Amino acid sequence: MRRTLPILILGLLGAVGTYCLAYFAGTFSSRALLHSPQPELAWLQHEFKLTGQDLARITELHAGYLPRCMERCARIDELNTLLAAALHADMPVPAEIDSLLRERADMRVLCQSEMIDHFLQVSRTMPPDQGRRYLAWVWDNTSLRERPMDHSFRDATAIHTPGPMD
Repeated sequence: MRRTLPILILGLLGAVGTYCLAYFAGTFSSRALLHSPQPELAWLQHEFKLTGQDLARITELHAGYLPRCMERCARIDELNTLLAAALHADMPVPAEIDSLLRERADMRVLCQSEMIDHFLQVSRTMPPDQGRRYLAWVWDNTSLRERPMDHSFRDATAIHTPGPMD
């Protein structure tokens, strides 16, 4: 019994130490990216093997694009709030709702158009093969690609109307 407790404690300390070592070794590159001057772009340099000059140009493009993007996102959020208020009003006004929907759609078109332009500019800063790979990644991972609506509710909420066989 005298030896059991020290062996258990040493085993536990060894397991915790091994876990910590494995964790820090496994997350080293991700943590290094977070401590880079621009962590939101550091992954881009790593993933697409960009030179410092390529990253500097992309950083410049990003700095020019980001404020406009944030303005459009804020306006879309504002329109969503106005639309929710209009829909939850005691007497919703269809013309007002239609106007808000159109303005939000126009803002999204502008947003996506400028987003595509930005992504194309970024891709042109990269070596051609990496630029194509970047555009493929952008298509799969951004809001440019519309996702189909989930229509599974149709089967669950179908209203049964009695037929001749009922």
